[in-house]
Amino acid sequence: MVNVLSAGNSILNQFIGELRDAEIQKDSLRFRYTLERLGSIFAYEISKTLSYETREVVTQLGIATVPMVVEYPVLATILRAGLPFHKGFLNFFDKSDNAFISAFRRHHKDGSFTISIEYASVTEIEDKVVILCDTMLASGSSMALAYRELIRHGKPKHTHIAAAVASVEGIEYIRKNLPQQDVTIWAGVVDEEMTAQSYIVPGLGDAGDLAFGRKP
Repeated sequence: MVNVLSAGNSILNQFIGELRDAEIQKDSLRFRYTLERLGSIFAYEISKTLSYETREVVTQLGIATVPMVVEYPVLATILRAGLPFHKGFLNFFDKSDNAFISAFRRHHKDGSFTISIEYASVTEIEDKVVILCDTMLASGSSMALAYRELIRHGKPKHTHIAAAVASVEGIEYIRKNLPQQDVTIWAGVVDEEMTAQSYIVPGLGDAGDLAFGRKP
């Protein structure tokens, strides 16, 4: 299943517009905060799919029955660009355990590149709901590698893959290479084009550089 949150009018579209704006992108603090706010919107939407049970809450005047989350999802992200987006999820799922995966591009002299996983810090994920988020879902290779790294540590009950900006190609790659019954895709917006270097067009540029500064 693929959910595109920009399909309907909401404040999410405003935030994505600000992320794309080259002038606004000059303010890295605002860029990170906008990603964080997007993460919180995604968290709210995904929260509707979780399991709930009714519990009693004692107020000053009586007892209220309230649907409460049975188990918080594990929040996973890809370093470094995913960190501000992940923070937005953590603002809502404040009791969640977390996982972090370092993926990087190794560029070759012929202009091609390969993607490698360098490091992973993964909490207990066996039979748990996992949200794996990154700011961009371009070719889909990094996300697929990150997912495979996660499941080396246990088999989740279900995994939600979330990206603020995705490409058509990236979504199709995930659908073809990961088990569809185990994965749901959430995208803020989906763009049609991608460059030979796997940058989404119009996209927004290099999210890691915009959030944390350019790499040498």
